[in-house]
Amino acid sequence: MSSKKGNKETFDWEKVADLMHLSRAIDEIEESELVPAKKILYQFSARGHELAQILLGQHLTHPHDSASAYYRSRPLMLTLGLTPEDAIATGMAKSGGYSDGRDIGVVCNMPNKEGVKVLPMAGDVGSQYTPAVGWAQAIEYRKNILKDDAYSEAISVILGGDGSVATNGFWSALTMATTLSLPVLFFIEDNGYGISVSSDFQTPGANIAKNLYSFKNLRIFDGDGTDPEEALKLIGQSVTYVRGRKGPALIRLTVPRLNGHSYQDNQAYKDEKLLKQEQKRDPLTRLKKFMVSKLMYEKEWNELEQKNQKIAEKAAEDAWNRSDPDPKAITDYVMFEDTDEVQQVGGLLAEGVEFSAGSETASSEKQRINIVEGVRRAMDVELGLNDRLVVFGEDVGAKGGVHAATMGLQTKYGSERVFDTSLSEEGIIGRAVGMAYAGLMPVAEIQFRKYADPATEQIKNTGTIRWRTANRFAAPMVIRMPGGFAKCGDPWHSESNEVFFAHIVGWQVAYPSNAEDAVGLLRSAMRSNNPTIFFEHRNLLDSKYARKPYPGDEFVVPFGKGKILRKGDDLTVITWGAMCERVEQAAEVSARSVEIIDLRTISPWDKELVFDSVKKTNRCLIVHEDTRTAGFGAEIASAVSGQMFRYLDAPVQRITMPDIPMPYNVKLMKSVLPSVSQIADKIEDIVSY
Repeated sequence: MSSKKGNKETFDWEKVADLMHLSRAIDEIEESELVPAKKILYQFSARGHELAQILLGQHLTHPHDSASAYYRSRPLMLTLGLTPEDAIATGMAKSGGYSDGRDIGVVCNMPNKEGVKVLPMAGDVGSQYTPAVGWAQAIEYRKNILKDDAYSEAISVILGGDGSVATNGFWSALTMATTLSLPVLFFIEDNGYGISVSSDFQTPGANIAKNLYSFKNLRIFDGDGTDPEEALKLIGQSVTYVRGRKGPALIRLTVPRLNGHSYQDNQAYKDEKLLKQEQKRDPLTRLKKFMVSKLMYEKEWNELEQKNQKIAEKAAEDAWNRSDPDPKAITDYVMFEDTDEVQQVGGLLAEGVEFSAGSETASSEKQRINIVEGVRRAMDVELGLNDRLVVFGEDVGAKGGVHAATMGLQTKYGSERVFDTSLSEEGIIGRAVGMAYAGLMPVAEIQFRKYADPATEQIKNTGTIRWRTANRFAAPMVIRMPGGFAKCGDPWHSESNEVFFAHIVGWQVAYPSNAEDAVGLLRSAMRSNNPTIFFEHRNLLDSKYARKPYPGDEFVVPFGKGKILRKGDDLTVITWGAMCERVEQAAEVSARSVEIIDLRTISPWDKELVFDSVKKTNRCLIVHEDTRTAGFGAEIASAVSGQMFRYLDAPVQRITMPDIPMPYNVKLMKSVLPSVSQIADKIEDIVSY
């Protein structure tokens, strides 16, 4: 501390002032020089928000604390150890930083193996909430189930603006945190605006804290984030409350947004009176008044300001002199390969947990089982082998799942390892992300494919985590997802649409057609270092066609390895899922020699097997249940036509659903699904071409 006479303070206010000046100096040089010079293309000022974040950062002292930040969180990042050069270089999209130039500069993360983890931010407002609650649940899991006392006082903090409290993610996270009494602190910085929209459009009465006072099992703190003493008191109380395992808490601190939402925002929607009022509440001015009167001389304050201006100038120069990221490496880290370096945070491998690679040879068990039993037994075995594996979703506990795939697992492994969730797909997947960051293997169930739509934001973000953090973080997990037609159809339970997930960067997508492959693919997914979408076709769950002997507790099917169901010389038919049965039936009634390939996984898909077959047969037909336009069959057709053209004796053809939702009426459903006769006729047409 300074030498100011009579100082008896124990809190390090000089560090707060130092960091305030540093944050303000970085904003100043960006706004006055770097953005106008187009050295930084996206800039979000933290002016007005600094004090509260710096005080919070000084309270995050546990090595297993996490912070889930947003685009105005640089003061927190500086407090937790972000260097000024990295801060500016990230905005410049130079090498290093948060993402090695792959993401917007304010989209932050911090692996920090020995300290506070700043979970990877995403660009979507509100998407930071549910992963942080997943981390909090993992804290309790590691403490209570894995008996890791090192997690005993850790907490998870979520930073957000007043606009974010209107989002699905906020309310889903709030539900999870309060119903499970998790160590979560919701840290709301209320500056009164979401870009140009005032808080009263986000929250009735414009104060989320007042609206939540009656929320059960949630402690509320509310105050001024620009008043040094009040902010310190409230932040200290809220962190202590959560760290003491009294339940989750929400702190709302009012702050001014002294600049526009981003550099391009001129704040024309604010009148002069409001702008002047906000300037009067500048936390830097209020901190100076507080400190210079009590803790330091004005000369010392000015020296701190000048020192940090020089630091920012030097950091900007050094950052600009960094090299640009290597374009040759831009496709690195989309997916993990066995030869790759393991990510720093997230998943089992990052913590040194490895399992047997398994065997591709099935055992000789004779009794045939259906897909439901295969899925259940695969999860049962892995739950027994891996105490970090957790299974959850709506109705998976006592009920055993709406398709009975988790029957008996909660009884055997307990409600902390196999558990029901609130009815929020955003919450299910966001929670899984946070758990994966914390070194668990989440196996989440979405009851039907269509129900995944509310979780699309989290699913898309999960796939890009490894790439956009340049392999700092990853979130390996499994999402089990039944879909497709069954005894009848309908637009809500019978959608297939697997191509949607094949198009999302970073996900493996499995679509087994039988119990043996279901066991092998699910086991591979649960031992993988990549996230996996695992489709379970509703019509195959208990069908006679899909029944196979249980292949054993070590049986695996590698991703990207298709299977020849039937050898032939006249035509190659490529398919997957429920269409495998219909294609085999069509081949039986056809007079032609048909080679049938079950892809088993569509991301990645087995190009080598397909191309080798087409070289032999010189003809190709693709059959799938999904709709036609931009279905995954179009990708295969393009690859075959483009790379196998000289081997083709006929145009590549597709049979699919028409571009309509699945109808409910059974007769209508049957009329739009690819039929055996339709497939057989097309086989004849192509071979006769």
